[in-house]
Order: sequence, then C-alpha cells, then structure tokens
Amino acid sequence: MAIASAVVAVVGVGVVSSEAHRPPLSLHRGFQFEPRGAVVVTIGGRSSSPAIPAGFVGLSIEYFAVEPYAGTNPAAIDPVLVKLIGNLDPGQSPVLRIGGDSTDWTWWPVAHTPKPGGVTFTLDRRWIAVARALSRAVDGRLILGINLEADSAAVAAAEADALVGGIGRARVLALEPGNEPELYGTFAWYTRNGHGVTGRPPGYDFADFTADFSRIARPLPPAALAGPSIGVPARVPALDQFLAAEPRLGLVSLHAYPLLECFTPPSSPRYPTIPRMLAASSSAGPADSVSGYVATARRFGLPLRVDEMNSVGCGSAPGVSDTFASALWLLDASFEMARVGVAGINIHTYPGSTSQLFTLSHRSRRWSAFVEPEYYGLEMFAQAAPPGARLLQTSAGATADVRPWATLAPDGTLRVVLINDAAGRRTIAVRAPGNRARAKVEQLLAPSVRARDGITLGGQSFGRRTATGLLAGRRRLLLVAPAGGDYVVKMPATSAALLTFPAR
Repeated sequence: MAIASAVVAVVGVGVVSSEAHRPPLSLHRGFQFEPRGAVVVTIGGRSSSPAIPAGFVGLSIEYFAVEPYAGTNPAAIDPVLVKLIGNLDPGQSPVLRIGGDSTDWTWWPVAHTPKPGGVTFTLDRRWIAVARALSRAVDGRLILGINLEADSAAVAAAEADALVGGIGRARVLALEPGNEPELYGTFAWYTRNGHGVTGRPPGYDFADFTADFSRIARPLPPAALAGPSIGVPARVPALDQFLAAEPRLGLVSLHAYPLLECFTPPSSPRYPTIPRMLAASSSAGPADSVSGYVATARRFGLPLRVDEMNSVGCGSAPGVSDTFASALWLLDASFEMARVGVAGINIHTYPGSTSQLFTLSHRSRRWSAFVEPEYYGLEMFAQAAPPGARLLQTSAGATADVRPWATLAPDGTLRVVLINDAAGRRTIAVRAPGNRARAKVEQLLAPSVRARDGITLGGQSFGRRTATGLLAGRRRLLLVAPAGGDYVVKMPATSAALLTFPAR
C-alpha cells in the first residue's frame, strides 16, 4: 500500500511526534549510563518457548455473526473484514474458529426430527456459501463448532456433513463438538414453561463428557476433531485420558478469559475493572492455566490452541473491555500465550459485544468499520511476532508495570516490545548486547487508558471509520541510537512501543 512515511533521525535529545494529545516518546543519545530512575531492560538469549507458528493469531466468530460480518452475498464478501483479518496474519493462512455459545444453539435441519429445544440458529445453503467464500477470500482454515448439547449423533452428523460438504474438506482444519461442556449441567440451555432446562443433568462431569464426545463424534465425516473446548482449564481433570480415548483428535482446544462479568461480585478479583485488566495476573494467569495442558498435548503429538480468548467473558463490560486498556492487555496476553507454547489464539468477537474487535456496517453498498482499541494491540503483536520468530529472555528487574518482550526472527531481525502499564511516564534503558545500529521505534498511543478512539499505531489510525481496513495517515517511525550500550526511551503513561533492530 502507498502510505506516506516519515522516519526521523534523532541527534542529542530529540522529540518527534504526530500526537498533540499525548506527551511524546522521547529518544536520547549521548548517555554513557542509564538516566537516574530508568528501568533497565536487558535482552538475553533464546527462551525455551517454541518458534511462533504461522497462523498464530486468529479470530473466533459466533455462527450468527458470520453474515453480519461478511455479508449475505457469497460473491461479494466484505472486503474490510477480509483486510482486517489479513492484517493479523500477513502472508499466512489464518485460522478462523466459528463457534462459541452458538455451537450448541445451531443445527442443520434433519428430516422427521423436531428442532432441539436449545437451538436458535438454523444453517442454510446461503450461510454455508458465505462461510466457504470467506474462507477462500482470506485463504484461511476453519475450526467449526458442532452441536453436542442436543445429545444426538444424527443431529451432529447432519450438521457436520452439510458444513464439510458445502465448505470443502480442504478448508476445514477441525470439527469441534460442543462448547464449554463443563456448564451443561449448570446453565440453562433453553427455557420451558418459565423454567430453565439444562442440556445435561446436575453432576455432569468430564468423564460423562468424554463418553458423549466419543459417541457423538463417531458418525461425523472424516475430518480431524478439536476438543475438549473447555472454558475453565482447571475443570479438565484428565486431559490425558480424553486424548487417549479420541484417536481422531487433531487439535486440543481450550478457552481463556481473565475477567468475568456474570455471577461475579464487584469485590472479586475477576470482576472487570481497568486496574484488574492491567494487572500482570490478567495476562500471565490465563497462559499459566493452560501451560500444563500444552505439555500433555505434546506428549500425544498434538498442538494446543486457545481457540476462544478475550478480556472479559460471559457478558459485557462497557468502559473496560472497549477501552485502550484492552489493547495493552491483549498485546501482553498474546506474548504470554506464546511463552507457554500454545499453537495459536483465536480472539472471540461478535456484534454487540463490548469485547468485539471491530464494528462493521454495510450502507449504500459499501462496507466500513469502526476498529476497536483492542485490535490495535493485536496488530502490534502481529508485527512483533512474525512466523518463525523465537522469544528471547528479557529482564526488567522488579518493576511490575513495565513489561518487556523480545523476539528474534529467522532473518535475524530483533524486535523489542515495551508495555508501560504505569499511570506515569517511564524512562526505559534497553540493553541489547551486540546491537550498535539505530533502532526504529513505533508507538502505540491513546488520549488515555479509558479512550475508545484517538488510538494511533506508528502515528497512523483507522480513524472514526475505515472503508479499507488499512491504517491511514502519515507513518511516524523514530530512530534511537545506542548510548553507552543502552537504547534509552521515555514512554508516556499506559502506552507501548515496538523497537525494531536491523539484522546484524
């Protein structure tokens, strides 16, 4: 794309910024030691984490969200959506998961079979044609949720046959029977005569689910399976037994949300607030909760994907999940998931959610989108962690509100991400041994941590609405030279920066 770009060299103490509403990030030369009060970030050798795989970043979309996002005409798929997906996996084949709660609310009609009580969404040929066209437009592979809560092998097989046959086997990465089955015996699947009816009896446990999964999956068409699709990893007491019982399993899937809105009192550490979202536990905690299962999956030769993830689960949290804080959280949380070795993440989004990545609209035969703050954090991660890159060890001392990440790409390019969660400015001295060239610096900024708009990445923005899905405006890349071995930057409160060092 042709976008004007400005690369500014800094001599002495320089300040260059296109941001009128924020104090700029400052770049310094000439220091022989780090300034007083600086946070020293040291870049070390490779970590034990595996290389970032292609298609690491994906989306998770509810069944009912596909046409509002992509359109109803298979010959005219929303080009803004296609570009927004492509930005997150440039030159790669993204993994799109279609499911969520709607996995068990959806069916393909079966002759002489009444619609199950919990079904609210019916698939048809047009929907399947749109899903096929979307997967081709983004050159993606699909994880497709299959209704398990209906407790009918015939219903599941009819749905899977229609999806695989209509979309094409080559585009289906896996079929995923059920969604968060640990809730089947607790949460109402539908209401009858004013009373909630659960999909399974009270006491339904993981062993019961394993048996159901095997029975329901048996007649499904020949495609790899994904599971167990558990929303609370701690409720997977015997993943090894589940994997041993499912020879067709090709992908282990779990979900991760650090904060919960439903059934959560405000006093709970999981109730959504901005300070809790920015706490280290909200980014590292979900990753740590799946790390043991990553190791179990590897013993069976299987990848583990967190195929549903976002900041706040089970409800909406306006003023929290739709603010700039979510961008900083997702940037940090994505690196945490890479740290523990997951094969990829799928960020859950659907219309009306305060955690959605974008709001798409179609007027006068033209698509446009308001890009939510969270998306900006995900795009910075995509830039900082290209396929094949490996995480490097980093150290920032005991400073909890400065979080550094570093990657080394196969071509030798070093990238360092600095996240300042503090309410005040921070001076950071980055020590990258062996690097003497100037580093390019890209900033992720917003008017405040609570901002919903005015966010910029490298001086660019999607604006109030975008009809292209591309960042627009003059790109601002600043340069910082080493001073006594340190690359010194001053970061505004609640902001992030990406330093890119050329290959040596």
